[in-house]
Amino acid sequence: MAFAGKVSALALSLLLLAGAAAEAQVSGKVSVVTSFSKDVTDPFKKAFEAAHPGTTLDVQNRNTNAGVKFLQETQANNQVDLFWASAPDAFEVLRGRKLLQSYKPKASGIPEKIGSYPINGPDNNYFGFAASGYGIMWNERYVAANKLPAPKEWDDLAKAPYFDHVSMAAPSRSGTTHLTIETILQGEGWDKGWGVIKAMSGNFRQITERSFGVPDAVNSGQVGYGIVIDFFAFSSQATGFPVKFVYPSVTTIVPANIGIVANAPNKAGAEAFVEFLLSPAGQEVLLLPAIRRLPVNPAVYAKAPADYPNPFKDTSLGAKVKFSAETSEKRSEVVDVLYDQTVTFQLEALKDVTKTLHAVDAALAKKANAKAADLAKEARALVAAMPITEAQASSPEIAGAFTGAKQKGARQAELEQQWAAFAKDRYAQAKAKAAEALKAAQ
Repeated sequence: MAFAGKVSALALSLLLLAGAAAEAQVSGKVSVVTSFSKDVTDPFKKAFEAAHPGTTLDVQNRNTNAGVKFLQETQANNQVDLFWASAPDAFEVLRGRKLLQSYKPKASGIPEKIGSYPINGPDNNYFGFAASGYGIMWNERYVAANKLPAPKEWDDLAKAPYFDHVSMAAPSRSGTTHLTIETILQGEGWDKGWGVIKAMSGNFRQITERSFGVPDAVNSGQVGYGIVIDFFAFSSQATGFPVKFVYPSVTTIVPANIGIVANAPNKAGAEAFVEFLLSPAGQEVLLLPAIRRLPVNPAVYAKAPADYPNPFKDTSLGAKVKFSAETSEKRSEVVDVLYDQTVTFQLEALKDVTKTLHAVDAALAKKANAKAADLAKEARALVAAMPITEAQASSPEIAGAFTGAKQKGARQAELEQQWAAFAKDRYAQAKAKAAEALKAAQ
């Protein structure tokens, strides 16, 4: 037995030495393309470099769509080791185009799913390191000063009191906003979902180019409400801003991911960073006030603040939506372009119709008028109308026009012009009906 014990001790020593040797091989620059801000990346960079002396994490910040396109364009001479972002459908795009390599992390304690959603991608091409949901944050002081209500659901933001008090990033510029829009479409259905999206968009004061522009505006009191990914609100709360946050019932909890890029120049360094993110030490970084993301290791929540959301215990979070990354990936660019052509680039026209319809509702609340009510209903139907169906959005004929090397092909430009003209015409018709309804109601 003593001899066996000595053998076991020797074997253990050899394993430790082998592990130390492997760790010693991790050095040099580890290049990562990410959509995350420095508030998120800097603490991980500092902790990783401290854990691996001689290693430098080179962080290149690009929004999700730009990051995906960059990896596609540089595939033949790739110089990037990792892609790190929130949007699972972006990773599906990269996986489908064989731009990610398979790896099986050694980290333990991480379940296969969060709710009904897989934490890791198929074939071990990408890995969930944190989870996030989508909702509404607001500035309590702003809301109190303007005597405004606290929202609970997405369609609350379509109501008259919220007019000109809401901000959101363009989904074409923000992967997290794209997922918010896609979550509403999957949770409510294509037609009703677009109706909700357009109705609340008509109350927007602004549509920003970057996702973190929204929480910044809410924190500073430039706007009252923002449509955001949850950690923006949680980190604002942790750093003392007077903000609150709610998950609408139609939301989803999905992983934020990291993947090793195919032909990574520093594959060992990339693997080491993945392991660090998934280790208890890496997971605990998520709890820092400036980050405040949801860990994928359930054990780490024991070190979280008492009121920290825990999707592994609160199973109601995201329960209404069975989010499909595959569905989202198939129509990703189509949904973004639809939003831009029907909302972002025509926001003033949409707001004009919306403001008039709010006035109609106010008049009808004082005195019923069947003709005005019917006209207002017709106007809202015109606003909500979309130029293509859900099936068309994923069809090769339309979705195919937005993929490939030549993103701005003639067919894409033709569709963009058609969708913009469709929206412009419907909003003009809606404004005329809304104006007629207001005249009849007064």
